[in-house]
Amino acid sequence: MADDDPNDRMLMERAFKASLVQAELRLVTCGDEAIAYLKGEGVFADRSIYQYPSFLLTDLKMFPGDGFSILTFLQSTPDSAIIPTIVLSSSNDSDDIKRAYLLGASAYIVKPQDPSQLIELLKAIAAFWLICEVPEVDEVGRRVVTKSQGKLGDRFT
Repeated sequence: MADDDPNDRMLMERAFKASLVQAELRLVTCGDEAIAYLKGEGVFADRSIYQYPSFLLTDLKMFPGDGFSILTFLQSTPDSAIIPTIVLSSSNDSDDIKRAYLLGASAYIVKPQDPSQLIELLKAIAAFWLICEVPEVDEVGRRVVTKSQGKLGDRFT
């Protein structure tokens, strides 16, 4: 999860623990840090410690690097762009919503103000993505090349 607000990160950690979702939560403080994590650069270089995420939650309004910069990065790296990316923002501005989807967001959700609603939201997100089939990726998050000859997918190579 990428969010620059320490209070929102604390609330997210608490809600995540309370939701009993069986997953590891990694928090970063801005878009630039999220991109470094996704690239496996700097402090995030050791993938045995910083595994590539199975999905990404991001705020929009952050500095340095906002949620749009994360979406733009993912869109510019097609081999890594298959990660489900959910924008979780306090903005309900229609232009922000439209731009996020145009940049490849999988979902856009306005942050609930009530902590119990945040817990239920996290449960719903986890439940949904745990039943979804997602493309296989390698240890650094790049999609794995498949042999799709003779299958429906071969026209999408």
